[in-house]
Amino acid sequence: MSMLCVTAWVEGRKRVYLNLSVQLELIGRSVEFQRIVEVLSQDGDLLIVGVPGNGRRTLVRAAAREVGAIILEIDCIRATDGGRFLRLLAEAISQNFDTAKIKNWVNIIAKEFFTFTEEAGGKLNLIRGLNENQLWQAFELLLSLPQKLVESDDKRVILILQTFPHIRSWDKNGSWEATLRREIKAQTHVSYVLVATIAETSIYAEESDYSLEIIELAPLARDVIAIWAREILHTQGLTFDSRSKALQLFLDAVQGHIGDAMVLIRRLGTVRRPDGLVTEKAVEEAIEGLLKDMSITFESLLMLLPPNQVHLLEALACDPTEKPQSREYIQKHGLSRGGSLQGALVGLQHKGLIYGAEQGYKLALPLLALWLRQRLD
Repeated sequence: MSMLCVTAWVEGRKRVYLNLSVQLELIGRSVEFQRIVEVLSQDGDLLIVGVPGNGRRTLVRAAAREVGAIILEIDCIRATDGGRFLRLLAEAISQNFDTAKIKNWVNIIAKEFFTFTEEAGGKLNLIRGLNENQLWQAFELLLSLPQKLVESDDKRVILILQTFPHIRSWDKNGSWEATLRREIKAQTHVSYVLVATIAETSIYAEESDYSLEIIELAPLARDVIAIWAREILHTQGLTFDSRSKALQLFLDAVQGHIGDAMVLIRRLGTVRRPDGLVTEKAVEEAIEGLLKDMSITFESLLMLLPPNQVHLLEALACDPTEKPQSREYIQKHGLSRGGSLQGALVGLQHKGLIYGAEQGYKLALPLLALWLRQRLD
């Protein structure tokens, strides 16, 4: 894996400089990375929040590997009900553990609820047609399985639950969520990581039943992105033309969003000059081409949003402000007052499309902001 020695300043304006030898993919996240490693190595559980594409899963996976843990991942958007959640968890377990041990567990403990087939190297299957009570029993049994599979080897398991709050769409009384978190908390070899948007922070911050570390990923600083981009291009024999505004244009476009930066870097890597320079024109053309390619995705996204959220998103893209609730801003952009505006702000935060007040309500997807400004012009 690529390594890079960087000099970064921390502690706000004090400008304390540190030499950090870090994995390239973790540039700018070394503090958060070390904290996640500490939490997981101490059998802790955590909530990692940020906008889509800001490196949440990359960070957690790297930390899990650092502590030598087996990683199980479930995308809870796919878990449309309790049975589907169990099938996804069973699938993750099948893919990451010794099949002989799983088969033995089914035959001795869980054959009333699960079967084991030899296809594709072995697969744990939930028996179809189980009633609600049987599903619950299967759920409790399956939650205990990862601990049983690793405790004799003294290994750890990290269960990564992406978009975890989505299960509340069917777990109306919160019983599945509460049981999952309580049982894993009691297990000595299993931790869970909830991956969610920044808007979810308030839901978990006031919890008293669970000790849950919360780690927020803000946009990366411009100098951090610049170091990362230069190093990535260097590995491809490319460099930003220092005589132009190529790097500045790149940084203005991605606004500290590592996902958008990666996409744009990949496109720049396909444009080569004999001297290996990435010019201002090359960056402009890469941005224009990328926005054109993503236009259908962005159009589809707008179609899924309520009109008041679309209106507010367009206003924030074209006229950024830290005070969208101010009378002047509302009048300038013809926004609805009161609950409608607040509901639109909260809705866009929950979808990971804008940051909260701490980040000045900036659009969380810089390329979307560029596309909206271009579209409205």
